[in-house]
Amino acid sequence: MTRVGFLYPGHSAEDDYPAFADLLDDVELPLVHTLMREDAHRVDALMDVGSEGVLAKGAQELAALEVDAAVWACTSGSFVFGWQGAQRQVQGVRDVVGVPTSSTSFAFVHALRQLGVSRVAIAATYPDDVGQRFVDFLDDAGVSVVSLASHGIPTAAEVGRLEPDDVVDYVITNDHPRSEVVLVPDTALHSADLIDPMEALLGKTVLTANQVSVWEGLRLVGRCGARNGPGNLFRTGASTVRDPFVAR
Repeated sequence: MTRVGFLYPGHSAEDDYPAFADLLDDVELPLVHTLMREDAHRVDALMDVGSEGVLAKGAQELAALEVDAAVWACTSGSFVFGWQGAQRQVQGVRDVVGVPTSSTSFAFVHALRQLGVSRVAIAATYPDDVGQRFVDFLDDAGVSVVSLASHGIPTAAEVGRLEPDDVVDYVITNDHPRSEVVLVPDTALHSADLIDPMEALLGKTVLTANQVSVWEGLRLVGRCGARNGPGNLFRTGASTVRDPFVAR
């Protein structure tokens, strides 16, 4: 049985992970909650959420679970550090857990490379200044952001309580005609049951934070074949990703 472990900040949409496990079969997705001193979509608070000491403590707990790969499952708590800072986060967790490691921010980039697309619309739950940090991160990877919508929700807890219909409406409303895919970057957002309906309504791929985190973990352990799962991404597999942490 493949075991992919996740470091997940606080409590909001962690129940997405057993939902993904049920949809994918033959996969265990254990999760360790990392410290969140303040639940706030502000850059300073997010820098604390993704700080070295917080991640090291969570990684020690994750190491005890004997996982085959590890993912820091927080988009904003990784991209706010920039490309190189996010790389250092991944390396720090890898040094403790001793298995292949990545983060949600890199997972988005790798998923786009797998799909062979580079023009994206972003439907973010964050305030605009945080969303702009994600745009900058994607720019370092050569991704063209054709539109950014910022919902302005101040906390992860509030994001986790969004009604499914409201999530779907927000995402499909903030597509852009020039985008090849819509990114929904917040692991606090429930999405396991919403990806297929959103893709059907939009007629294009939708990538959500928890979805790409799980996909990335499977990629790290060599489970690269196409499989039935939520969204076009899983049906595409993960066989074409190369040099995963190289910018542009």
